[in-house]
Amino acid sequence: MTERATATPHPVGPFPAPGERPADLPDLLGRLARRDPGATVVLDTTPDGTTHPVSRADLWRRVRALAEELREHGVAAGDAVAVWMPNWSDALVWQFAVAARGAHVVGVNTRYGIEEAGHVLGRARPVLVALARGFHGLDLLERLRAAVEHSGVVPEVAVVTGPSGAEADPEACDVGAGAWTPHRDDGPEPAHADPAALAVAFTTSGSTGLPKLAAHTATAVLAHAVADAAVLGLGEGDVVLGALPLSGVYGYNAVMAGLAAGATVLLEPTFDAARVLGHIEAHRVTHVGAGDDMVLRLRDAHREHPRDLSSWRWWGVADFQGRSHELAAWLGAEAGTAVTGVYGSSEVFALTAAWPADEPAPARWAGGGRVVHPDIAVRVVDPDTDAVLEPGREGEIQFRGPNVVDAYLGADAPDVWTADGWFRSGDLGVLVDEGVFVYVCRRGDALRLRGFLVDPAEIELRLAAHPDVATAKVVGVEGADGATTAVGFVVGAAGRAPAGEDLVAWCREALAGFKVPAAVHVVDAMPTTSGTNGTKIKAAELRRWAVEMG
Repeated sequence: MTERATATPHPVGPFPAPGERPADLPDLLGRLARRDPGATVVLDTTPDGTTHPVSRADLWRRVRALAEELREHGVAAGDAVAVWMPNWSDALVWQFAVAARGAHVVGVNTRYGIEEAGHVLGRARPVLVALARGFHGLDLLERLRAAVEHSGVVPEVAVVTGPSGAEADPEACDVGAGAWTPHRDDGPEPAHADPAALAVAFTTSGSTGLPKLAAHTATAVLAHAVADAAVLGLGEGDVVLGALPLSGVYGYNAVMAGLAAGATVLLEPTFDAARVLGHIEAHRVTHVGAGDDMVLRLRDAHREHPRDLSSWRWWGVADFQGRSHELAAWLGAEAGTAVTGVYGSSEVFALTAAWPADEPAPARWAGGGRVVHPDIAVRVVDPDTDAVLEPGREGEIQFRGPNVVDAYLGADAPDVWTADGWFRSGDLGVLVDEGVFVYVCRRGDALRLRGFLVDPAEIELRLAAHPDVATAKVVGVEGADGATTAVGFVVGAAGRAPAGEDLVAWCREALAGFKVPAAVHVVDAMPTTSGTNGTKIKAAELRRWAVEMG
C-alpha cells in the first residue's frame, strides 16, 4: 500500500456547532440517529420492487451490531474488507461498521467476472468478504471461489441476504477460511476510530490495464460529503437517488452527500427504468447524480408512461453517450430541473466540481465546474512539460487537496504526482478562473487533426444533432500518410436509416474543414461496457472497427 499525506479534518454538517461535529464516519450516523431516531434515512428496494423505509435509529443499531461482530471476528485497524453486494442498506451498514474498526471497504461490483474479482482480491488482500446471496439470480459464490483460486487470497466470508432475503447456510459459503452470517441485534457504541485511517477504495477505470485500487481516508470522505451536500443544496427532507452502484465513486459520493445532509437515500439494487421512474414520483426524489445513459432510459420510460417529475431539482450529469445536452434541455423543460455538468474520478472523488446554478446553459452542462471545497486546488499545465498555463489555455488538469487519493492498495504508486505534489488527472481541460475549469476529454481521446487538438465531442454533438441520429461517437485513426483522421460512428434513430455520406456533408455544413470526419459509419449498436459509474462506449473497439472498415 502506497500512501499520501492525509488532509486536515474539516467541519462536518448538518452539525454546525464544534461540539456536534462527528469524530469519524460511524459517529455521523450516531449523531443523526440521536437528533431524530425515527426519520427515514434509507429506502430499501425489495426484490418485488416495493420500498422499505429504514430509520436512522435502525441503521445505527445495525452498524453497532455489525461493528461488534467484526471485532469478534478479528477485523482490525488497517484491514481490508471486500463488500460484494448491490445497493442494499446492508452495503452502508458494512461501510460504517468497517470504518468503526479502523478498517477499509473495497467495493466489488456485482457485474465483475472472475478475472476482475480475482484482481481485486490480489490487490486488496481482504481478510473478509461480505457476499450477497440470492441477489438477482447471480451466483456470486461460484465467482468468489474461482476468484480465490485465481488470486491465491483466501478470505473469511460473511453471508448477506439483503432486504427480505431468505436465510442462508454460511457453511456452504466457506471458501477456505470460514464463513458466518451476521446475527447480532445490537452492540455497544463503537470507540472512535482514527479518522486519518483509510475508509474506502475504488477501482479505477483500468484504461491502461487492470484497474488500480484508489483509497481515501475517513476524514476525506466526511469532508467531501459535507462539501458536496452544500454545493448540491441538499438538506433534511430531500431524497437522493442511489441507482448507481455504491461500489463506484459516482454512486458512493452522491449517497454519502445525502447522508451528511440528513437527507433520505433511495437505493435501487437493479435498474429498471419504469420502476425507478415510479419511485422518483412516489418518493419525491430531489437529487440525481448519473450519466446520460441512465437518464436516457428514464426519458424513454417517461415517454411511454409519463410521471410527475416536478420534485427533481438537480441532476449532476456525466456525458457518457453524447446525449447530455439533449437530455438536459428536455429535463429542464419537463420538470424545471437544474442540470449541471460535474467532474470526478476514483482518484479525486466524484462530484469534486460542479457548475453553479447561475452559470448559463449550455455551458453549465459541460463537464467541470467550480471545485466544491476551498482546500481543493486545481491548475492546468502543459501535458508535456508540466509548465503551468494561464486561464483559457488547454492542458492537463491537476489537483491538490483533501479529495486526492491517499493510497493505492497492493501496488507501487503509479507515476501520477508531479515533483511539487500535484496529482496528474490524465484529463485535458481549460482553467476559467481560480478553482473553476472546463473538462475537455481524456488526454488519450483528444484528436490531433492537421496540427489542431480537437475534442471529439465537438464532432459528436454535430452528428447527434441530425434528426436521423440517436447516438454518435468519434474516434481517431492513423491514415495512410501517418496523420490522424476522425471517423464517426452513429446509431440511427428509431425507424431511421441515415447514410454515412449524408452525415459527413451534415458535418461539413457547420464544422471547420479539419474537424469533418473522413467517414461516418452507421451501426446497429455501439460496443459498450457497463462500469460502476454508468455505461460507456468502448472507443478502443470503435478504433478497431474503423481500421477494418477502411
